[in-house]
Amino acid sequence: MLCLRNVEYEKNGRKILHGVNMTFREGMSYSILGPNGAGKSTIARILMGELKPTSGEVLFDGRDITGLNITERARLGISMAWQEPARYEGIRIREYLTLGGKLKVGKDEIKEALELVGLSYKLYAGRMIDKTLSGGERKRIELASLLLLKPRYAILDEPDSGLDITAGELIEELLNCFKKTGTTIILITHHEEIARKTDFAYFLCAGRLVKKGFSREVVEYYRKTCGKCLFVEGSRHDDKD
Repeated sequence: MLCLRNVEYEKNGRKILHGVNMTFREGMSYSILGPNGAGKSTIARILMGELKPTSGEVLFDGRDITGLNITERARLGISMAWQEPARYEGIRIREYLTLGGKLKVGKDEIKEALELVGLSYKLYAGRMIDKTLSGGERKRIELASLLLLKPRYAILDEPDSGLDITAGELIEELLNCFKKTGTTIILITHHEEIARKTDFAYFLCAGRLVKKGFSREVVEYYRKTCGKCLFVEGSRHDDKD
């Protein structure tokens, strides 16, 4: 189980997260939903170890891992697909997907992962990762790498960003595939239709946890709430449920 306990984060004197508590249980899919600037990606980066909270703890199977870096958390089985994929150049896509041969997967598995994210094995496996790849192609390749890695926890930061209108169908297929391999998904999004595809959702506003529950209920609350107001710095909605 992966947890945030009373997590706060401050940058340049501005508090971005206010006492956030979240729990992610194995075998489920979660979304962290909220408008732009709510602090969603900050939570993703704290879970992955890129950022350290100003206060509070990150717990993994009851162990405090707040001080562990990205590499150490990856060894525990936590991985992340960044909103803007890392820029690797000069290697073939096949090599990137297998971590330079360290990940022992066969051609059929690579083919299945690439085709699931909408890329042809024949056209892409042997292709070099270079500047000719679009942002959407890089995003799909990174998602394919997570499918092959089969981590315990996969954090997807705005996975539909940069993709075309088929993104919703792709995310749904990814969620189903990850569920089969036992990977717990933590999906960062501001799109209602994407959040609805997960089992459980957290609604974040102005760095505060406003609502949590089954995704369809949280999405409905989000729609009604965000449809009535513009979120400004310091705004707050109290969850009375």
